[in-house]
Amino acid sequence: MATQELQNHSCSCETTEQSRSKTSEPTSFLQTWGTLVFCFLMLVIGMLMDHYKVSFFTGWLRVSWYVASYLPVATPILKKGLSLILKGEVFTEFFLMGIATLGAFFIGEYPEAVAVMLFYELGERFQGLAVRKAKRNIKSLLDIRPEIASVNRNGEWKTVHPEEVLLDEVIQVRPGEKVPLDGIVLDEGSRFDTSALTGESKPKKLGKGEDVLAGMVNLEKLFTLIVHKKYSESSLSKILEMVSTASSRKAQTEQFIRKFAKVYTPIVTYLALALVILPYFFVSNYVFSDWLYRALVFLVISCPCALVVSIPLGYFGGIGAASKNGILFKGSNFLDRMENIQTLAMDKTGTLTKGVFKIQEISPESANTEWISLAASLEKQSTHPVGKAILEYTDEHSIETFPVNEMEEISGKGLRGKVNGKEVLVGNSKLFTGNQITIPKQTTSSKTSTIYVAIDGQYAGQINIADSLKEDAKSSIQLLRRKGISEIVMLSGDKSDVTIEYAKELGLDKAYGDLLPQDKVKQVELLKKNEKHTVAFVGDGINDAPVLALADIGIAMGGLGSDLAIGTADVVIQTDQPSKIAQAIDISKKTKSIVWQNIGLAFLTKLIVLSLGALGMATMWAAVFADVGVAMLAILNAIRIQHMDFSLKIVDK
Repeated sequence: MATQELQNHSCSCETTEQSRSKTSEPTSFLQTWGTLVFCFLMLVIGMLMDHYKVSFFTGWLRVSWYVASYLPVATPILKKGLSLILKGEVFTEFFLMGIATLGAFFIGEYPEAVAVMLFYELGERFQGLAVRKAKRNIKSLLDIRPEIASVNRNGEWKTVHPEEVLLDEVIQVRPGEKVPLDGIVLDEGSRFDTSALTGESKPKKLGKGEDVLAGMVNLEKLFTLIVHKKYSESSLSKILEMVSTASSRKAQTEQFIRKFAKVYTPIVTYLALALVILPYFFVSNYVFSDWLYRALVFLVISCPCALVVSIPLGYFGGIGAASKNGILFKGSNFLDRMENIQTLAMDKTGTLTKGVFKIQEISPESANTEWISLAASLEKQSTHPVGKAILEYTDEHSIETFPVNEMEEISGKGLRGKVNGKEVLVGNSKLFTGNQITIPKQTTSSKTSTIYVAIDGQYAGQINIADSLKEDAKSSIQLLRRKGISEIVMLSGDKSDVTIEYAKELGLDKAYGDLLPQDKVKQVELLKKNEKHTVAFVGDGINDAPVLALADIGIAMGGLGSDLAIGTADVVIQTDQPSKIAQAIDISKKTKSIVWQNIGLAFLTKLIVLSLGALGMATMWAAVFADVGVAMLAILNAIRIQHMDFSLKIVDK
C-alpha cells in the first residue's frame, strides 16, 4: 500500500527508516515504554543525587549509574549506526546521536548525554505514533476490499473469495455487505453507499441493468448481479493499485529535501569538527572541553528529522485527503503540480456534459426499421454513450437486433461492421465523407449531434441526438476561474457548431470541434508552446488517452471514463463532477502550504539554535528539546490535512 512510502524515509537518509522501525517500534507496551521509564527514573535519581551532593555518589559509582541509564536506550541506536558505517553509510541520524552523546560522556557531561539519547528516543516513539496514526487514517480509506462473495453455482449459493468468481457468474449481496465485484444489477437493485469510492456521502439508487462497483455498500435490500469484470480488473482493484503506486512518483520539493539531507548531514558534521579545532588557533583562552561541548550541541540540533520525515508525510496526507474526496492522484508530483495549472483544456461529452444522449429525431421515419436495427446491432458492441441512446430507443420500440460478424471502431469517426450479411457504417460526417457517401442536408438544432447510417455503401438514415450539461458544469468553470486558471478551452470530436454553442453557454475562452484524437494532440501541443504554463487536459474517452498522456497533467473522469483514459491519466475524478477539479486544486495548495510551513519552521529553528550553540549560548538540553519539538510540530502539522473539510458549496443559477 501507499503507506510503504513512510517506511522509506529517515531523518538523515531514506535507508534508515526501516532500522528505526526495529529500534523504536517494539511489539509490546512494556518493551515500548518500559525501557524509557526505567532510564528516565535512573536519570532523575542521578540528577537529584548530584544536586544534593550525596557523598557516596562519586567516582566510578556515578559513572556506572549514568552508563546504566544510557545503554538501554542507546545500544540499539549505536549498533545500527555502526552497522551502517560498515556498509559505507556514515552520515546518518544514528551517527549524529552516537557522536554527540559519547562526546558528552568524554567531557563528563553524563546527565546531558543520557538526556539527549533519552529524549531523542522519546521523540522517535511519539513520532512513530503520529506516523502510524496517519497510516491508519489512509489505510481506512483504502482498505475497502470485500473478503467474500456469495456466488450461485449449480443452484446453490456458495461463499468464496472474490478472486475465485468467474465472468458472467451471478452473485448476491445482502444488506450491509460490500459489493465484491463489478457487475450489472439483475433485479430491482438497492440504495448504495459509494463514499469509499467517490467521496460522495449521499446514497445512490441503482436499479436493473445499471452498473455497480466493487467497494460500494448495499444499504437497503438483497439483490443479485452478473459479474462483468474479474476482481483484478475491477474499479476497486484499480483504485487500490493507483493509490499504492502513488508514492513512487515524488514531488520536486520532496526529491530536493531527500538530496539535501544527504549533503547537509556531512556538512554539519564537518562544521562541528571545525568548531572544535579552529578556535585553537584564534582564541587565546581556548578550552578544549568547552568547544567540544559547543560542537556536540551543534550536532544534536543538526539532525534533519523534521524535514525528511514530515515532508513526504505531508504529501501522503494530501493524497489521502484527495482519496477521501473522490480524487485519486497517482503521485505527489501531480499533487504538487496541480495548483500551477494556467491553461485547462476540456473534452465535452462525459466531461462537461452528462454523456447521456437522448434521441430527438429519426429520419426517415417509416415502417421499415431495418436500418435502425442494423445500426443498433453494431452500437451494441460499443461503450460510447451514443450507442446507449440508440439501444434504449430499440428497446422501447421492440426493434430486433442481430449478431455482429465483424466490427471496427474508427477513432473519432464511428463504427464499421458486418451485420446480418450487410456492411454497416454508423458515425459522423467525416466517416461518410471518407467513404464517398453523400449525406442529405437537414436543419437541426445547434446542440443536436447527428449520427449517420449507411448500408452496403448507401445512405440509409440519420439519428439526431442531444446531450445536456452536468449540474455543476457552469459553477465549475466559475470556481476554476477563481482558482487562477487563466484560459479554459473546449476540445471535442463533436460538430464545431455544437461545441461552440456549449462553450458560449459555459463562458469558455475558446472551443474547437470536429477534432480527431490527433487533432486534440496538436491543439494541446500548441497550448504547451508557452513552457512556463502548466497545461492540463480533462477527458473520459478512449480517444482522449493520447492527449491525457501529452498534457502536463492528465485528468480523467473515472465514473464514465474508459479504462484506457483512467490508466493514462495522472489524476482520476471518481464522481465525474468537473467541480472536483477545483477541489483538487484546493487540496494541492493546502498540501504545499503545509509542506513549506514545515520547511520554514525547521530551518528557522535550527538556524537559531545552531547559531546559539556555536556561540556557546545554548545547552545540549535546549538542543534536544528544539530538535524533538520541531520534528513533532512538523509531523502533527503534516497530518492535519487529513482532517480538513474541502467540500465545495456549488449552486448553479
